[in-house]
Amino acid sequence: MKANYQSAPLLWRRFNGQTIDKPIVEEVERLLIDEIKKGNSLKVCIGTDSQVYGSTTEFATVIVFLRKQHGGFMLICNEVSKQKLSIKERMLLEVSKSIDIAYQLCHLLDEYQVELEVHADINTSPNFKSNTALNEAMGYILGMGFVFKAKPDAFASSYCANRMVH
Repeated sequence: MKANYQSAPLLWRRFNGQTIDKPIVEEVERLLIDEIKKGNSLKVCIGTDSQVYGSTTEFATVIVFLRKQHGGFMLICNEVSKQKLSIKERMLLEVSKSIDIAYQLCHLLDEYQVELEVHADINTSPNFKSNTALNEAMGYILGMGFVFKAKPDAFASSYCANRMVH
């Protein structure tokens, strides 16, 4: 029986390549506790980007931790799909991956009073192909109760995740 790529636990890593060998929710809680002990005020931004390579699409999802006036860091997860997707389907799948992680983490972020934004790599200008998914993506994210950001304000997906797609 062939395994669905989404059924396996996601493999997360740090920017330096070090893998995270515990569930992402546990790691995020550990990081929140450490950062709060250090006196850092945090905001978390989650975003996903993708790139098509022939018959495969690679996705990179990032959890960006911003320390107020003290820089930031991120956790990264890469996934590969063989599913053929239209641009709109791909944009909405990116958003779905970000929402999935946001949903897993939102109770923790609420508990530790950390602001959360979900970033979509979708252009607000109708001159770009990704714009075809803007209304659905915005409705999906806002409907889940999350703060929504699109290009040019969606740095977690447009810059951070973009650089993590190989």
